[in-house]
Amino acid sequence: MLPGMSESPAIEAELDPYSRLVSQSVARIGPSVAGIEARSASDRPRGMGSGVIFTPDGYLLTNSHVAQRADTALVSLSDGRTCEAVRVGDDPATDLAVLRLSGSGFPHATFGSSLRLRVGQLVIAVGNPLGYQATVTAGIVSALGRTLRTDSGRLIESVIQTDAPLNPGNSGGPLADTAGRVVGINTAVAGGAQGICFAIGIDTAVEVAYQLMRHGRVRRSRLRLAGQTITLDRRVQRALERTEPGAVMISEVLAGGPAERAGLERGDLLLELDGEAVTGVDRLHRLLTAERAEREIEIQLLRRGRRQSVTLIPEGD
Repeated sequence: MLPGMSESPAIEAELDPYSRLVSQSVARIGPSVAGIEARSASDRPRGMGSGVIFTPDGYLLTNSHVAQRADTALVSLSDGRTCEAVRVGDDPATDLAVLRLSGSGFPHATFGSSLRLRVGQLVIAVGNPLGYQATVTAGIVSALGRTLRTDSGRLIESVIQTDAPLNPGNSGGPLADTAGRVVGINTAVAGGAQGICFAIGIDTAVEVAYQLMRHGRVRRSRLRLAGQTITLDRRVQRALERTEPGAVMISEVLAGGPAERAGLERGDLLLELDGEAVTGVDRLHRLLTAERAEREIEIQLLRRGRRQSVTLIPEGD
């Protein structure tokens, strides 16, 4: 079934429950998925990728590594139309970018929440792998809270791991739940592995897209560390008198950064930043605003069972 088409009730009734869920999701998300052909200033092709339109006036989410290769972009829609697009902004730190299509009245996707995903949940990837338009694959959420290092050496956090097969050209396309809501933006495949694919969580993507649309870039402060969202043991949560079970465990401290200078260590659990609860990586990203750069802030952490307080000065962009 091609995106934009719907099954007749009789045909849909014949489908098994798994096929029905996938088919219904594709019918909802498919029309908003686009193919992107990146072109140089001399109009020579420089690569292909995918994207998802998220507003009726043509704003489109894709990967930074797709948009960065494009002086201009030719976008192919599921209904056969093609149109030009300009880059609104890109953020290599999260491998996300926003393009703006010329025109209006575009079919657009609905966003879900990556925070509500569960390991084992069914997800569907739609994109243009190897140039084959409107290709659908399905799998499950294999893990949450992964950290992914980009080709430039940057660390992307709060990444979804899935076994929905991806190939070159899938980059920038949506990862959807069974309701057809976008829960991630597909970004990479683990080299030499089978069934290990990654997507940027849509909660992070929405925040990044908002800043790109408003400022053309993402303005943030940085701690220079990598971490993952974890769930505290209930006894620990009660002892800390926390209403939320989530925290961030530091998995890497980058040399020479604010986190290292403040003495933060791998394995530390971040609980609060500047008086605000740190309940996960997405929350930490939102707290590291441009306003917190270059000024002293307090961090509450748990280290080897003991609560501690440290002060540091985040870097600014």
